[in-house]
Amino acid sequence: MRNAKILRLNKAGTPIEWISREQAATLVVKDQVVWALGENAFEIRGGINRLGCQSVLSLPSILASDGSVKVNDFVPPLVNSYLFRRDQFLCLYCGGEFVAEQLSRDHILPVSRHGTDCWTNVVTACKRCNHRKANQTPEEAGMELIAIPFVPNRHEFFYLANKNILADQMDFLKTQFSRNGTWL
Repeated sequence: MRNAKILRLNKAGTPIEWISREQAATLVVKDQVVWALGENAFEIRGGINRLGCQSVLSLPSILASDGSVKVNDFVPPLVNSYLFRRDQFLCLYCGGEFVAEQLSRDHILPVSRHGTDCWTNVVTACKRCNHRKANQTPEEAGMELIAIPFVPNRHEFFYLANKNILADQMDFLKTQFSRNGTWL
């Protein structure tokens, strides 16, 4: 996959970031990779030596790098593209599936009524349902949510943040999904 990234973990196995092949190669040649998982999914080809042999560096799809392991609470950034992926591009009021341009962020308790802009107070809504609900709660508008909003954990966020996940990366991330991979 041309646009695929490598999943970088800390040495405890916690996802840190998606990195490019070049960034991964730098970690490998600096001997900062502690362990790796998955297939050797990428190759970077180097120069040709005087014997006519080309150097090749094979890179895994998942690697853990050396460094300190910080334990902290993780709250993913609330961005519409991540929200729409969390809700599987479904309007959580009518249940219709839409493209991103036809969707909007709806606040269950409207911000104008002291609702917060946080993962547990927002859902994906088609523009028609969002307009119909207006400045009301779902109950006041006579609309029912088809799923309960939740805050994605770190592993779920890494799924939401990358559209080109390789199978072994997905298998690794899914082991820590809070809902066993079935959100709705």
